[in-house]
Amino acid sequence: MSFKEIIDNTKILHNLEKLGYETPTPIQVQAIPQILKGGDLRASAQTGTGKTAAFLLPALLHLANTKGRRGPRVIILVPTRELAIQLAAETAKLGRSLDLVAITLYGGVPYSLQHRQLSKPYDILIATPGRLIDHIEQKRVHLNNIEMFILDEADRMLDMGFIGPVETIASKMPESRQTLMFSATFGKNVRKLSNTLLRDPFEIVSEQGETRSELIEQNFYRTDSLEDKHRCLEQLLEENSIDQAIIFSATKFQTQKIADKLRDRGLLAGALHGDMNQRQRTRTIDQFRANKIRILVATDVAARGIDVLSISHVINFDLPNNLDDYIHRIGRTGRAGNKGIAFSFFSKKDYQMRKEIERFSGLKVASDGESEQEQASPSLRHRPKRPPNRFRKPAFRRAKRPPFTR
Repeated sequence: MSFKEIIDNTKILHNLEKLGYETPTPIQVQAIPQILKGGDLRASAQTGTGKTAAFLLPALLHLANTKGRRGPRVIILVPTRELAIQLAAETAKLGRSLDLVAITLYGGVPYSLQHRQLSKPYDILIATPGRLIDHIEQKRVHLNNIEMFILDEADRMLDMGFIGPVETIASKMPESRQTLMFSATFGKNVRKLSNTLLRDPFEIVSEQGETRSELIEQNFYRTDSLEDKHRCLEQLLEENSIDQAIIFSATKFQTQKIADKLRDRGLLAGALHGDMNQRQRTRTIDQFRANKIRILVATDVAARGIDVLSISHVINFDLPNNLDDYIHRIGRTGRAGNKGIAFSFFSKKDYQMRKEIERFSGLKVASDGESEQEQASPSLRHRPKRPPNRFRKPAFRRAKRPPFTR
């Protein structure tokens, strides 16, 4: 099947051809015709399956083929500013020469700049929940004319505590709107939200999203301490041919510390976390996309929305707290049919999480209870036994006091 069979707009088809998009992905083949029918939709699709174009193309086609009031007619709600920026760039490329205007609203940008954007006519609004509610309360944004409401990465939205804001935003829209929900997984909370927002939705589960892990080689390394993690990381970076890599860390402090250590070793490394302002984050992401940074150390939330095809490795310095986050992380590699490699460090406290990952990845568990792909970290394999410290100070012992006497 070709795009010509599901898209009837010559300008959009020209844009697709110019971008090198020849054949629609499975999620696009299933979703686009269904969305164009006008009904509600919920779809399970991971990053890298083509889900963005699956909802952007029919949204652009709808706007191009119908006339309506401006300001806005389509709203796309996303969990992070990085994803909002990425979506805006994709909208500009796919919608070139359509005479449509898309604007973004997210935190970290002065309200005055966004007020100027909102004062001009626009068709598509891409926003994060918190900043959008701020503008709604200031009466800068009115959702009376919304025709299509798109909720992207719904599972992440709920993980970040946005269920209340999402419901508040939806309540400001006409009931006649078309609602599309995209999520990597359909957990209990996602289904509950979809039942609230969607009317008799058509459901799609992208098989491509479930099988992409086959393109990714997954490796696990046992580490006994933070010091051992750093040694293991250094050796992995030395022993592997890495085009570009993302290293995931659990905390902002540790993320910055790892990036600083790697830069001290002369590596092209950068950090991405919530303590950085928007200008710093945007510059870091642009440098990573331009390959000026080859190793990006990031927290989960900060790395959301990064779509770089040349990422060859993902390293979980810290394992995530749930399987969905693990799937999202390793999905940053193995893109566009390329092979990817994922390394994960774990310790005793990660036992349960590791078992969930093994069940997902299909790794067999040997009779001794250890994964066949588990191995001691490189630093543990080659580390000589530590000699006794003959210069250690003896433990201080408090002398017993004599009994009190008058």
